[in-house]
Amino acid sequence: MGDDSLATSSNSRRNPALTGRQNPVLTFISAFFGNFIVQRFLLFLLTVWVAATVIFILPRLTGQDPVKEKLLLEAQRGGSVQAGMNEMAQEYSARLGLDLPIQEQYINYITDLARLDFGYSIAYFPRTVNEIILDSIVWSIGLMTVTLFLAFVLGTGAGALLGWSRSPGWLSYAFMPLLTLSAIPQYMLGLVLMFIFAIILNWLPFFGAYSPGNLPEWSLGFVLDVLRHAILPALAILFSAVGFWAIGMRGMMVNTQGEDFMIQADAKGLNGTRIFVRYAIRNALLPQVTGLAISFGTLLTGAVLVEVLFQYPGLGNTLFYAIRVSDFFQITGIVMTIIISLAMATMIVDLVYPLIDPRVKYTQS
Repeated sequence: MGDDSLATSSNSRRNPALTGRQNPVLTFISAFFGNFIVQRFLLFLLTVWVAATVIFILPRLTGQDPVKEKLLLEAQRGGSVQAGMNEMAQEYSARLGLDLPIQEQYINYITDLARLDFGYSIAYFPRTVNEIILDSIVWSIGLMTVTLFLAFVLGTGAGALLGWSRSPGWLSYAFMPLLTLSAIPQYMLGLVLMFIFAIILNWLPFFGAYSPGNLPEWSLGFVLDVLRHAILPALAILFSAVGFWAIGMRGMMVNTQGEDFMIQADAKGLNGTRIFVRYAIRNALLPQVTGLAISFGTLLTGAVLVEVLFQYPGLGNTLFYAIRVSDFFQITGIVMTIIISLAMATMIVDLVYPLIDPRVKYTQS
């Protein structure tokens, strides 16, 4: 009996856990990494790192030399092949860091990415990729923010009315064209709108962000000119997106009406409008909000084909031309900007979702 007590006390001194006390360092580490916010941020960093690594590797698997291709293209445009092109290519490659061993290129690439520095553009040297992105991103955000907000509001409202069992029957026929338009690609809608309003009626311009010869400035005339040029691409995106939001909201409204709280609210004799707004829409809206946040993460991409079709100077159009000229650095910068924005949007959704739906709680088990 005495030997057992001595062994127990000896083990307790060697193992603090047996005495009910834990190592404060281990406790801090466990609490830190057990915190949901920290876990979600680490997942965000892991996602960005994996995506950055894949984007770094894939272009280099093609075996192409983007600098030589760019110089050769410029020489062919001039009608002859310039002498000393190899020496020029080597000099530009050294300036861009493409002559270094692949592991050093990767380390420099990750280091610059951590500082959000995407380096110089190969096609538009000596302009930096950051400058090109900043010039394009303003147009994409302006166009996509307005169209996404309008599509979400109109589509969600239409879907709520279509899914509400007490709505008049004529609404189904009124909103049916919206649901049909969601199946048509945006660039096809853009072609139809361009043909009708720009070619036949000649009411609206069909390319560019503002009239040729105008310089960007803060004036009423220039703002109105920008708005006129944005109408057709905005309508092409809007008509296609409204149906998407309407279909999703309609399905959620149909499912929500069979829930117990809806039956209880109806049994209490509550006003139909109150049940529709406070009970049905409020609960059916949660997945829509998640989709909206994810859609905000894709704002920077714009609608690539629509921007190319209308020659709109957004990020999608810039990415298209970067791919055409094999500008690795510019492609990497634009794609990583899109990935970071999307990953950040989904992380923010995860963090704020408990504020939207009190039933969702992130607690340690």
